[in-house]
Amino acid sequence: MATECEAWLNANPVDADDLSDSFLSGDEEKGTTRKIDNEINGNWISTPTSTIQEARLKAKAKRRLRKNSSRDSGRGDSLSDNGDGVRGHTAPPTSPKSKLLDRKSRLGKGRGLPKKGGAGGKGVWGTPGQVYDVEEVDVKDPNYDEDQENCVYETVVLPLDEEDFEKTVTPIVQEYFEHGDTNEVAELLRELNLGSMRSGVPMLAVSLALEAKASHRELTSRLLSDLCGKVLTQNDVESSFDKLLRELPDLVLDTPGAPQLVGQFIARAVADDILSKSYIEGYKGKVDCEHARAALDRAAVLLKMTRGGLRIDNLWGTGGGQRPVNQLIKEVNLLLKEYLLSGDTLEAERCLKELEVPHFHHEFVYEAIVMVLESKGDRTLQMILRLLKFLWKSTVLTVDQMRRGFQRIYMDIGEINIDVPCAYLILEQFVDKSFNAGIIDKRLRDLCPCRGRKRFMSEGDGGHLKIEIY
Repeated sequence: MATECEAWLNANPVDADDLSDSFLSGDEEKGTTRKIDNEINGNWISTPTSTIQEARLKAKAKRRLRKNSSRDSGRGDSLSDNGDGVRGHTAPPTSPKSKLLDRKSRLGKGRGLPKKGGAGGKGVWGTPGQVYDVEEVDVKDPNYDEDQENCVYETVVLPLDEEDFEKTVTPIVQEYFEHGDTNEVAELLRELNLGSMRSGVPMLAVSLALEAKASHRELTSRLLSDLCGKVLTQNDVESSFDKLLRELPDLVLDTPGAPQLVGQFIARAVADDILSKSYIEGYKGKVDCEHARAALDRAAVLLKMTRGGLRIDNLWGTGGGQRPVNQLIKEVNLLLKEYLLSGDTLEAERCLKELEVPHFHHEFVYEAIVMVLESKGDRTLQMILRLLKFLWKSTVLTVDQMRRGFQRIYMDIGEINIDVPCAYLILEQFVDKSFNAGIIDKRLRDLCPCRGRKRFMSEGDGGHLKIEIY
């Protein structure tokens, strides 16, 4: 750039006086001459004219060189085609503030776009939409290791010990009793590294089912059948039942009926083909514990009964809401008939709880009152009243279920009266006695429908009132 400036000065000679940046004074305009000190770049010196002229030419060239070599070619002063200076309207590029705020190219050329196409700067991971490929390993990298090429990274799950096994698997089995999805249990068990504790899954499930309801035992039998082949093997199931038979003396302390229940689990497992048919025969003459012997005898009897037509797959029954309504109604009627024969309220309470249908107890109240309306004599009324009072005090029958049972009778009494002509009269008597026993409240008693009695006077009756006989 300095060479170009010198070439331009040689081509366009300029007088020394024209290079001065200051205006002419009044004496200079009038042509008067006097000796003055000369200023070069802010320094006042007294030198000959030729030296001053050379110094001014060099200073002028340096000033133009600085202006033309700015980082931003669009700002500052520049030379036009005829050599005239053109002054810009922005701050000079040498300003410290402009250096900090300048994000354009520093090469002095180009269109002034941001560096790296906008992909640079703090917190920037590249241009928008850029997809990074897998970075190839550089063999010449000093940190390169040949073993990294064949290295496989996997998540290692440590095997569960006995304490962690119970803490982890017990909640899974208890949740299964609520939702009944065997596939979910299988997925959760696959995520665990059971190791040597795999045979403990059936034992833990059966131990929890012994203290649960009959529907939970049915779910446990289904769980063992579905897990065998997916998570468990037949050897795991056999070793699990072996442990159960050895620990029966301890299980009997918490569950007195454990031997019979374990025997039923063994029979169901043999019927589901998760235990070999020779499993029971392998224990003949080798069992010293009386509880284990009782369990094996129970299983053997049940398997013999299957040959006579007994269905082992329905050994535990169908729990709660899974039963058909018609089947529940039949079992309720059978329960009430057995109670009328035996008069045992505790047995009736136990049978009602085993049905596991607390939402269906209004049907029990309904069928009990229907039996009272269809009975002959006062014995059935008194026994049903005593049973309802007992179940009411033991909180087996709730207020809502009792109310719904009576309201259903009130709605159907018209149809019942067709088969039982004196149904209205018997219902009034039963409702009054129920209110006196504290089973129902006054509001429910007042809702009891009454059939109007027709009284009329006949000339042949001597003025006596006649009451219609039902």
